[in-house]
Order: sequence, then structure tokens, then C-alpha cells
Amino acid sequence: MPSHHFIYGHLNDCLTGEVLVDTDDERYRQGLSRLMVEERGYRREELQPRRKIETLFANNFVTSVIELVVSLEGRRLLILRYGPGSLVTRERPALAAARVLEPEGVIPYAVVTNGRDAELLDVWSGKVMATGLAAIPSRAQALSLLATARFASLPEGPQRQMELRILNAYDQEVCCAGGPCALPQAREG
Repeated sequence: MPSHHFIYGHLNDCLTGEVLVDTDDERYRQGLSRLMVEERGYRREELQPRRKIETLFANNFVTSVIELVVSLEGRRLLILRYGPGSLVTRERPALAAARVLEPEGVIPYAVVTNGRDAELLDVWSGKVMATGLAAIPSRAQALSLLATARFASLPEGPQRQMELRILNAYDQEVCCAGGPCALPQAREG
């Protein structure tokens, strides 16, 4: 089945050099990585791309991708999730991902972006702290956030399971043909 993703070929990840499938969405992701390094002042080693959370509920297997995890001073401080379209629909799964990605504790901040707009979220309260692409904190701003960030674990049990179910429901990709989206013979970009 042909993909509805337009594939331009391949490109090299600007952080890792890894060869990736070149799609419109991947170009936005690469632009965000470059923004973080070139304009926001992060070091490449402080940005970890393409972290994954796998969930299985009701025979529905979903891989949720976190575009970037930002670590400063040995602490995971922020996740960045990209998705085209409305940011409001991206908020809840971003909160869930930040709450369950790391077994040692909740990542306190999340950014959702469609590449043209963004929101900075407080993961503990779920509240939007700032909007617009300027909401993506610079390294200096992130160090200020680090000073007051709450680092704690999410209780095991029902709350963690609820967050995983939310990821499973929100991140399931169903393409226009009614099935999961997949690029032929290539890892989804």
C-alpha cells in the first residue's frame, strides 16, 4: 500500500548523524533540533532524540515517540513533542509521556509544537505556562526552570496505567486507508 507521506529520500539527523527517512514531518523535527542548538543554546549531548514508549491495551500496540528529551545538570527537565495541527490535542499525551517516560521520576516540563506554534506545559499541574515558539525555553531559561523544578516519582499502579492508556489512545495512528501508517521498508520518520 503506498504511503500518504511524501518521501523525499533520506537525510542525516542533525544531532546524531543517523540516516532517517526524509518526510515533511521529519524536516520539521530537524528544524526543531537545529533551533534548540543554534538559537536556544543547548549542547547536542543535552538533547536525546526519538525516545519511545510502547503500550499495549485491548490488542492495540502503539509506539509513542518523544522527539527530544532535554537534560541539564544530569536531570531530565523537559520533553518536546511535535505533531502537525492543533496544539490542544497534543497537550494531554505530552503530559502522559513526561509522567511515564523515565522510571525514576516525572519529567517536570513538556513542550508541544506543530513547528509553527508551541506551548510550554507544567507537567504536574497540566497548565500552559507560555505560548508561541518563544515558549520553547532557551538553555538559560531552562536552567532557571531547573532551579525550581519538582522532581518526584509518579505513584506505581492505577495512575501510571492511566497515563499509559492515554498515550495508547492518543498516539494510535490510523491513516486515511483505515490502518496504521507506515512507510514502506523504513522506520517511520
